[in-house]
Amino acid sequence: MRVLASMDAIKTKVRQYWDQRAEQFSSLRLREWDSEKHGLWLAEFQTYMPGDGPLDILDVGTGTGFFALLLAGRGHRVTGIDLSENMICEARKTAARLGLPASFSVMDAECPDFGAASFDMVITRNLTWSLPNLQRAYCSWHGLLRPGGILLNFDADYCREDTQQVLPENHAHKEIGAGLLKEYESIKGMLRPCQQARPAWDLELLKAAGFREVQIDTSVWQRIYHDIDAFYNPVPVFAISARA
Repeated sequence: MRVLASMDAIKTKVRQYWDQRAEQFSSLRLREWDSEKHGLWLAEFQTYMPGDGPLDILDVGTGTGFFALLLAGRGHRVTGIDLSENMICEARKTAARLGLPASFSVMDAECPDFGAASFDMVITRNLTWSLPNLQRAYCSWHGLLRPGGILLNFDADYCREDTQQVLPENHAHKEIGAGLLKEYESIKGMLRPCQQARPAWDLELLKAAGFREVQIDTSVWQRIYHDIDAFYNPVPVFAISARA
């Protein structure tokens, strides 16, 4: 019988993996900031933004702060959190480098330490696949949103990705050593038994958490990653939006 890894063990492994990748990942995100992806991501956000004025936004799993700083640059009040201390350190450095106001803290994505109804919007990118208790996360995020607030989740079914796909020579993953790639595959192996096929599974979890007007867009991948370049993502990214 296969023994499932404990949630704490998975989180520890995920944190250690991203702590090791933080500096290289920061460099990648700065290059993405200066690329056409900057405008493409802002256009995606504009589709979902609730209202015209400045919003209180929580970026969960902010990494080195790419999404948080994109939205801070548009005048929103943004807080970014991440389990990796090294990622948060890089996010603060990037914010200072770009001269943009955003607050960054080390925090568990499944149970962020904020008061109820603190935010107008919760955003996340390439995070939810790595959470051992996604139901808990969605319930927590629902509680953090004000009535009518929006959750916007960009992710992919990474635990079921095709590892045989050939990437271009200039792709960022070419910079990752064999040891880290092995760690990445190990994390997916630990998480796979805990998950169902996505994003259909997310739809069920979000409704159970109290969200309404849940919408799934599977075409975002084609808009953002139409070019096979250094930022190309071979796993089809989807967008899930839901209202509290």
